[in-house]
Amino acid sequence: MTWNEPILTGTVQKEWVDYNGHLNDAEYARIFSLAVDELMIRLGIDETFRTEQQYTIYTLETHILYVLEMHQDSPYKVEAHLIDHDAKRLHMFFTLFDADGNKTATSEQMLMGIDQSTGRAGNFPEVIHEQVLEFKAQSDTKETPKEVGRVIGIRKK
Repeated sequence: MTWNEPILTGTVQKEWVDYNGHLNDAEYARIFSLAVDELMIRLGIDETFRTEQQYTIYTLETHILYVLEMHQDSPYKVEAHLIDHDAKRLHMFFTLFDADGNKTATSEQMLMGIDQSTGRAGNFPEVIHEQVLEFKAQSDTKETPKEVGRVIGIRKK
């Protein structure tokens, strides 16, 4: 497995489509949340690891940018880019694409490693830290997305 493969693939479900006939804004967040779940698995934080090591990842902050509409039954893929990290945090950038390769949304997120025995932030266990370093090395071969660090605001003319 390589970190350059999509982190998630799927199809827009009927129940995710709203009264406007396209993917509801909350469902974009669902897709990105599912991508975080897959990220955790790729890092080695699966159900067994969480139970045995009492360690998981929480989302601290997220910023979603909606670019194009998606519709029922539309195939999609999510790519993940590790922008930065430290001993217990990941600055992630996820990009959602449609079947034609069009960028439909992005999600910039700050994730935190959590020691579940204390309920507080905790450094990545060594085996997970090694995967983070590998992921970062592969992310560094890609161009940083232009949307990283985007701020919400009304531009004054």
